[in-house]
Amino acid sequence: MARVGIREVAAHAGVAIGTVSHYLNHPDKVSIEKAERIQTAIDGLGFVPSNAGRQLRLGVSTVIGYIAPDVSNPHFAEIAESVERRASDLGVSVFLANSHRSREREDAYLRVFEQQQVRGLIVSSHLPIEDRLAAVRGRGTPSVLVGQAARSPDQASVSLDDVSGGRQTIEHLLSVGCRRLAFVGGPLGIPQVADRLAGASEAAGESGSATLEVINAPDRTIRGGREVAAAILRRSPEVRPEGIFAVNDLLALGILQTLSAAGLRVPEEIALAGYDDNEFAEASLIPLTTVKGRHDGFGVAVVDLLFDVMERKSIADPHRVFKPELVVRASTLGFAGR
Repeated sequence: MARVGIREVAAHAGVAIGTVSHYLNHPDKVSIEKAERIQTAIDGLGFVPSNAGRQLRLGVSTVIGYIAPDVSNPHFAEIAESVERRASDLGVSVFLANSHRSREREDAYLRVFEQQQVRGLIVSSHLPIEDRLAAVRGRGTPSVLVGQAARSPDQASVSLDDVSGGRQTIEHLLSVGCRRLAFVGGPLGIPQVADRLAGASEAAGESGSATLEVINAPDRTIRGGREVAAAILRRSPEVRPEGIFAVNDLLALGILQTLSAAGLRVPEEIALAGYDDNEFAEASLIPLTTVKGRHDGFGVAVVDLLFDVMERKSIADPHRVFKPELVVRASTLGFAGR
């Protein structure tokens, strides 16, 4: 079936083509009577306006792209929602792409968004990506990197102080009496993971009495957490960690499920903390102590910074860093000690 065009709408409504164009782009210039006829024609014919012509006339797209590493993770879904709300306020639509933490998928989506001539890009990645964003920027598409602080002054970014988040978590586990500590996460090549471990290591080292074991868990999901917990349960109680810092909430929730199912009490026998404060952390059967990084202004800051970059405004600090906040809940309160 042929696509209905503006000519068919004009003929059906009994108005000039230019009147239909005004209705679509400047409805205030069309009388109420003609506007009603045009809308009736649009509804009856199934006409769908094309944004391509408008984009050519204005010389600017009304779409930005957002590449997220894993939209099944509530952390990234919440960021995407806040980004979409702010972009909508500014009259821009967001096309969301899920890279599944794959370099190949990231590159494919970067090409697609360039080909679609989006106005700008928001990119969350667990991989080194600044060189690729620089190439895209050189061809005319600006971007904001989200979640990791950019190294280049030419690459705008919005991130969390993950070193501080890691430090706060271990300091809290120490304060409730834990001395055998474990950091669960990986790979360490991911900047966010490395920074959280750096902060955790600093705090443990400064205590003078604690040990910090690093348990590699590249599968940062609930399933990965269950596997880690199963391995911990195979140890004798004397060598199990007393306090666990999981690099994200999904890992922590998987650990919590398996420990609890085996009869090991959290937090009395093992205190447990996560990171991200996703929507399931507080709703868990044992509410999870975690680090909150997504302040109310996070999504706003990302979109506003992208607009500043797209409009080539002078930016005093292109690298916005949010301070994370430890949220203490039942999963660490009540640790019984040795």
